[in-house]
This record gives sequence, structure tokens and C-alpha cells, in this order.
Amino acid sequence: MTIRKIAIALIALTMSITVGAQNIDKIYDEAKALYDAKDYKAALPKLKVAAEKGHKKAQYRLGRCYDKGHGVAEDNKVAFEWYQKSAAQGYAKGQYALGKCYMKGKGTTADQEKAKLWLKKAVKNPKGGLKVKEKIKKEAKEGDKDAKNIQNLLK
Repeated sequence: MTIRKIAIALIALTMSITVGAQNIDKIYDEAKALYDAKDYKAALPKLKVAAEKGHKKAQYRLGRCYDKGHGVAEDNKVAFEWYQKSAAQGYAKGQYALGKCYMKGKGTTADQEKAKLWLKKAVKNPKGGLKVKEKIKKEAKEGDKDAKNIQNLLK
């Protein structure tokens, strides 16, 4: 294969990856709009497609569906698995949710060290950590026991 053919093949591959990512973002955006409108059953298939393609926000949101029973039967183990995938990609909300799962033993065995690790990652995350900190502070102020436990765990 000539250098020119290799270059053309690489350009085509790069373009298809970019187009694929844009399509997944579009699918996720549609799913999120449905989710936010509380049309969970309509959001679910789109969330699954985006999550299975590796979209970290879709993985978190799909975990939330299973965590809260939104559009599916509540399944803490499946929720935990999706939170793990999202957290592993560095998504602050996924890290926070995973930390809470470990803290409460929800979908997994309770493990305070792992809870602390993931909750710290969430609050120190440069892309969303501040929002997580504010959420914890607000919920603790409102009397949320989990938020107070998280504050104590992070001390």
C-alpha cells in the first residue's frame, strides 16, 4: 500500500470515528431530554445504545434508571455496574454514585475505603467536582443523612 493510500485510509477512519461520536452524543441528548421529561421508558432504549457504545454520561444515567427504578425494575447490582463504567471514565457524577454504592453496600458489598476513594475522586474531579461538593453541602444542610455521612467520610 502506498503512503497516499494509507493517509487516505487514516483520514477516512478518523472521520468515521468523529461522526460516530457525534451520533452517540445526539442519541444521548435525545435520551436525556426524555429522561428529564420523566419519560423513562422512551429514554431507556436510547440510553442503552449510548451507554453500550461507551458514553460516560449515558452509563451514569442508565445506572440511575436501575438505581431508582426509572422505566425498569430496580436492580442495584446492574446500577452499580453502570456506575462503575461511568466512574472509570472519570465522570464526576458516576464517581459520586459509585462511592455512595460502596458506602451503603448498594449493589455491592459495603466498603468504606472504596467509598472514600471514589467520593474523593468525585469531589476533586476537575470537570464536575465543584458541583458534587455543592450537592453534598446542600443535602447535608437539608438534613440528608447520606450527605452527612459522606462529609464525615471525607474528613
